[in-house]
Amino acid sequence: MENPFESGHIKNYMLLYASVVVIMILFFIASTLFNDIEQVEKKVFKSEIEEKKFEKNLESDVNVSSKFRLLDKAY
Repeated sequence: MENPFESGHIKNYMLLYASVVVIMILFFIASTLFNDIEQVEKKVFKSEIEEKKFEKNLESDVNVSSKFRLLDKAY
């Protein structure tokens, strides 16, 4: 394998690196220029709090039998 510094191929590698960097910069500029920023409407929430009372059916909770049984002794 030849040493690129001695054979003069180093400028090809530098041009390749520079072209990749230039392409990345151009894509960055294109994405920032052509990116349309949408205006988002500000949401306004109600300042008054409505209290709702939820009644819980205790009868339905008591009547439901569990599928699992607890152990008599904890291990």
